[in-house]
Amino acid sequence: MRIGIISDTHGSLTYFEKALNALGNCDYILHGGDILYHGPRNPLPEGYNPKDLAIKINSLSNLIFTRGNCDCDVDQMVINHPIQAPYVFTQLGKLKILLCHGYRKSKEEIIKMAKDYKSDILIYGHTHIKELYKDENLIILNPGSTSLPKDEVHSVALIENDTIKLININNKSIIKELSIK
Repeated sequence: MRIGIISDTHGSLTYFEKALNALGNCDYILHGGDILYHGPRNPLPEGYNPKDLAIKINSLSNLIFTRGNCDCDVDQMVINHPIQAPYVFTQLGKLKILLCHGYRKSKEEIIKMAKDYKSDILIYGHTHIKELYKDENLIILNPGSTSLPKDEVHSVALIENDTIKLININNKSIIKELSIK
């Protein structure tokens, strides 16, 4: 099973399409929130086009969304997938995954929640900073931002063959890799 992970697209159709291209064909794509709107603290990302991004999102059937701090009720009116809040807890194959944006609770609190739910992977966004590491039996993953990265490397993550990879969406190079086992 191939699971793509993206976050913080902030209305950029350009970087959403680059993210899809870097991920290739996925069984599921998990989105960590901040989907259509750039937010008042962020600059407009390259390719900012929330209306066409919503159309592109609606053309796909394999997306799972959690709500970010820049997402609002009107976003749900134009996106034909549930934008779940405050988090998504799901099982895909053998993996139990907690997906949240990461702005309502501290990182320590969401790690504790993921461990309490016996999650295998915690995925969050919000910070626009990539992370991939293990904390005891829990893998903690922030794919970074597809459109407004704080470290200037636009990124996504891919789960495949018991491995998680952070991927640079501009050149498809692997930034970091971690075994799930």
